[in-house]
Amino acid sequence: MPKRTLIGIVKSAKCDKTISVLVSSKKKHKRYHKIINTSKTFVAHDPENSAAEGDKVIIEESRPISRTKKWALQSVLEKAI
Repeated sequence: MPKRTLIGIVKSAKCDKTISVLVSSKKKHKRYHKIINTSKTFVAHDPENSAAEGDKVIIEESRPISRTKKWALQSVLEKAI
């Protein structure tokens, strides 16, 4: 079974081997049918500290590494300027 992957922007890379990734999506309201922008922050494992703030990255689901880290960095799509 393939692992889930998400695309997001690195919000924080201050901790060692850890990044916070902001993933945005659009959903339709159940009653009013208006499109709503939603976002969620995921904590991901970055073993080489390769991602920096503002980078566009792909994260994938992994085994629990700590209490909050359940995602791992797969690759960096775009570097921040």
